[in-house]
Amino acid sequence: MLSREQLRAVRKIQIRTSHLVSDLFAGQYQSVFKGRGMEFAEVRLYQPGDDVRTIDWNVTARTGTPHVKRFAEERELTVMLVVDASASTVFGSRRQTKQALAAELGALLAFSAITNNDKVGLVMFSDRIELALPPRKGNRHVLRVIREILSLRPTGRGTDVPAALEHLGRVTKRRCVLFLVSDFLTPGWKQALRLASRRHDVIAVVLEDPRESELPSVGLVELEEAETGERYVVDTRDWRVRDAFARQAALARAQRDRDLRAADVDAIVVGTDRPYIEAIMRFFRMRERRA
Repeated sequence: MLSREQLRAVRKIQIRTSHLVSDLFAGQYQSVFKGRGMEFAEVRLYQPGDDVRTIDWNVTARTGTPHVKRFAEERELTVMLVVDASASTVFGSRRQTKQALAAELGALLAFSAITNNDKVGLVMFSDRIELALPPRKGNRHVLRVIREILSLRPTGRGTDVPAALEHLGRVTKRRCVLFLVSDFLTPGWKQALRLASRRHDVIAVVLEDPRESELPSVGLVELEEAETGERYVVDTRDWRVRDAFARQAALARAQRDRDLRAADVDAIVVGTDRPYIEAIMRFFRMRERRA
C-alpha cells in the first residue's frame, strides 16, 4: 500500500508530466521514434527500379530468379524502462532524490509512448531483478509504473546493469526502445550495453546529484557508501580533500561518457538540482538532426 504522501507524489507527477507530454514531448517522441523501426513483410520478385541492396540472395540462389525483401514500417513500438533501484538512487541533496527524478522521467517517457499507441514495460534492478512489468498500454498501467518506481523497497543494495540487460534479452524477443535509467556509479557495464545496443535502440538516462561531484566545507563529516555500507570520516575543511574528491569525480564522469560512446549509446544527463526539460529537448533535437 502506498502512503498518503506517496499517493500525492504520484498524482503530482501525473499532472506535471501529462501536461509536458501534451504541450511538448508527444510530437517530438513521434518524430524521433515512430517510423524508425522496420519489420520484414515478404519476399517478392525483383522489379526494375528496386534497390539492389534489398535482394534476398538466399532465395535468389534457390530459385534462380532475383527476389527482394520487402519491409513494412512498425506502427507499434515497445518502450522498456530499465530503472536502477540500488541504494545510491535514494540519495538527493537538492530538489529531489534520484529515485524521485527517475519516477518523473519514467512517467514522461511512458505517457509519451502511450499517447503514440505504444506499449511500455518496466524492469527495476539492484544487484538482482527486483520487479518486472510486461509491456502494456493505457493510463492505469503508466500510473502503476510511477507507483512502483516511487515505492519499491528493493532487497538488494548494489548495482548489476549487465544482469538487468541479460534479463531483458531473455524476455524481450522484438527490438524495443530501451531507456536505461541509472546513476552509472558502478563500473563494468560497457560490454553488456554495447551488446544490447546492437539489438535495441538504447538510451542511457544518467542521474546525477551535485554532492557526488563536490564537497562543501562543513568540517568533519561521516560519509557512508550507500551500496556497501562502508563509512569514512572526512575533514571537508581541507581544500586538498575537496580538490581530490572533485578531481576523482570528474575522472569518473569522463570515463562514464567514454564508455557510453564506445557502447554506441546516446545519453540524457539529468540532475536532481536542475530542470530536465532542456536535456530531453536537446536529445530529441539531436536525434532529429541525425535522422
